[in-house]
Amino acid sequence: MQRRPDASAADPRAVVPPPCPPRRPAAPAARRQGVPFRLAALGVGLVLLAGCGSQSDIPPAPTVAPTAAGSGSTVGTADAGTAFGVLKELDDAWKAKDCAKVLFLTTAAENELGGRGCEATRNGRPVPSRPAYGDTDFFLPDRPQEHPWFVALARDPDPVYVVLVQEDSRWRVAYGPLKLLTAPPKLDADVTTRVVPTEDPDDGVRARLVPQKHLAFLSDRAGLTGIRFASGDPMRSLLTELVKKPTTVRPDRLSSEIQLIPDDTRALALAGGGALVFHSFKIFYTQKTTAGKLSHPLFGTTQAKAFTDSSTPKSLHATEIVQLATKVTPDGKLTTIASSRALADLTP
Repeated sequence: MQRRPDASAADPRAVVPPPCPPRRPAAPAARRQGVPFRLAALGVGLVLLAGCGSQSDIPPAPTVAPTAAGSGSTVGTADAGTAFGVLKELDDAWKAKDCAKVLFLTTAAENELGGRGCEATRNGRPVPSRPAYGDTDFFLPDRPQEHPWFVALARDPDPVYVVLVQEDSRWRVAYGPLKLLTAPPKLDADVTTRVVPTEDPDDGVRARLVPQKHLAFLSDRAGLTGIRFASGDPMRSLLTELVKKPTTVRPDRLSSEIQLIPDDTRALALAGGGALVFHSFKIFYTQKTTAGKLSHPLFGTTQAKAFTDSSTPKSLHATEIVQLATKVTPDGKLTTIASSRALADLTP
């Protein structure tokens, strides 16, 4: 682990990059790649932001030194400090409603928020507002990677996790900020942090199964899977919400489906065994009515009009992104350490 008080300054040697690449595949293609879990007669009021728009110049990513073997790259303290500045660039892009830049600065779960949600901010949807984070610790993975990545824990003003990944020679925000719900677990080293490889027969296997266990838990109203979360864990609250939501919109009909967001398993080893896993999933839900309009729309008229250009749609199809940092112990117990939930799309 490396500590840096404030790491948001861009490299003064930056060169203006070429224009932003085309937007990543749209939601329907991503759904075909994922692992769907359909929850019959379930519903949820969770969804996220997406966007596209004007293009801006973005400073190049910091250079990372190749390993001796040449098979991948590692991240140094200076690299992480400079890369963390991408988070501020992303916030500025949201404030400017520069949706192309929002997409360009993100990947994985955070990229799902760019697109139509950003477009909706141009139609009156509030722009996400985040403080300037500081007092930051960097957890630097010890294994060379084709796409280097690291975890930042910013403690000021409130503790959050952010995961940044290098793709196409640029640093992008993959997860976060994820608000910590409890004290952060102790990682296994002070200088560099052991990555939990997916092929590891113990912690690696447990870490790889964390996303699937979440989906199995949320699709199992009867509790037959044996997967458990402690009382007060957000996953138990989410399951309750999924089960009860359809009754709150009657006579409208509500159904939902949960699906993983394709990404590499990103997990760091914990002191004493176990892992801290960063992962995410989508919740798709559909609300329909047999009348002329929805009796109990899940979203207010401002939200509906910003996304759909109609304040009284006859049906709604919504997408929510849930991002998580989950602790898995050597005996397989799951605890939600940090999370984020947001609306990504809303169509009539």
